[in-house]
Amino acid sequence: MSIYEFRTYNLHVGKGAELIEVYEKHGWPLLERYADKLVGYFLPDVGNMNQVVHIWRFADDDARRAHWETMYGDADFMAFASRLRPLLASQENRLMRSAPWGPRP
Repeated sequence: MSIYEFRTYNLHVGKGAELIEVYEKHGWPLLERYADKLVGYFLPDVGNMNQVVHIWRFADDDARRAHWETMYGDADFMAFASRLRPLLASQENRLMRSAPWGPRP
């Protein structure tokens, strides 16, 4: 059964446009390498407007840990992360599993 990692980045107020620019110019071109595990990125339309959420799907926790170890070992990803981190006020990660009924992404 797959597990899903929900990563919520809470931005400093006023940094949304800068975050989009950093992702478009630096983040997404290299994150495409890892897109086979990516369910998607989401921006809020109502509620807390200073967030970005991304959801990742993994076969199990070992696959999740191996994925992040690979990414953290990628110099290009770490260069992107160094541009992204000053825009973030906090980060929350949640692991979830599919319910035993209904559709799965």
